[in-house]
Amino acid sequence: MKKSGFVTLLIMVFIVLGLTGCKKSNDLVKVQLNEVAHSIFYAPQYAAIELGYFKDEGLDVELINGLGADKTMTAVLSGDADIGFMGSEASIYVYNEGKEDYVINFAQLTQRAGNFLVSRDKNENFKWDNIKGKTVIGGRAGGMPQMVLEYILKKNGIDPKTDLTIVQNIDFGLTSQAFAAGTGDYTVEFEPSATALEKEGNGKVVASLGVESGKVPYTAYSAKKSYIEKNPEVIQKFTNAIQKGLDYVNSHTPEEIAKVIAPQFKETDLDTVTTIVTRYYEQNTWKENTVFEEESFNLLQDILEEAGVITSRAPYKDLVTTDFAAKAYKK
Repeated sequence: MKKSGFVTLLIMVFIVLGLTGCKKSNDLVKVQLNEVAHSIFYAPQYAAIELGYFKDEGLDVELINGLGADKTMTAVLSGDADIGFMGSEASIYVYNEGKEDYVINFAQLTQRAGNFLVSRDKNENFKWDNIKGKTVIGGRAGGMPQMVLEYILKKNGIDPKTDLTIVQNIDFGLTSQAFAAGTGDYTVEFEPSATALEKEGNGKVVASLGVESGKVPYTAYSAKKSYIEKNPEVIQKFTNAIQKGLDYVNSHTPEEIAKVIAPQFKETDLDTVTTIVTRYYEQNTWKENTVFEEESFNLLQDILEEAGVITSRAPYKDLVTTDFAAKAYKK
């Protein structure tokens, strides 16, 4: 009898443990997030991951590096990703192409460009006129890095087409390697590539495009209209978690932020992560909330028009919703 009772008890324990395990798994909703790049520039997002803010909201976020806004947008449109994190210019292109199930921006993260101009001359006393007649590794035509660069050049009286040579045929993830191998006098780089070039003795950061361009809606979260309509609770919970990430980075020191997000950048030592976080922190890179204001959207389209990549404007009311961001900020 005793043996039989003990066996019964064990069976009950295994059943309870099994049910508990299933419950834990079923409680978390799987969300595939495709990011345009994996960069310390997006520190609030990684803080949200590492501090468990997504799990607190009941979400299991699978992070995928899309290696470029065009590829990230393709993943969202095809259904390979639920949410895309990229420059909002991509959503304007899709809308203007007449796609019925277009992509809507529901949360903005960064309010400045996150890339830097790196010079091959490590002793250069840089001013923008220095760039005339030189070769610069830029970005993909129609992408935010390239358009912001052109916007800054024009602000400084420099014609991007005639006053310098901009190389645009190098893949997004390979520009720093190309520069280190000898291509170009300057390169436009995100972190950690900009700091890596400095530490390896291949160049010097001479300008911040984020500072030079002023506040622009550089990156935002978006999803197909149909996904948002079918999954409003997921979008709200996702936005809540991102807001918590913003709250964290805006209330902690660069050193504290660096320690939290360091597991996301295992190939980068903590001192370097801290240096990069400090750069972004000091230039007021991250928003206080995820609300994507109409003024910012209009500025984005000003930049697109000036770059000659759009001939008609997309309506703010169609491509941006602030409902989720407003609720997240009030929590």
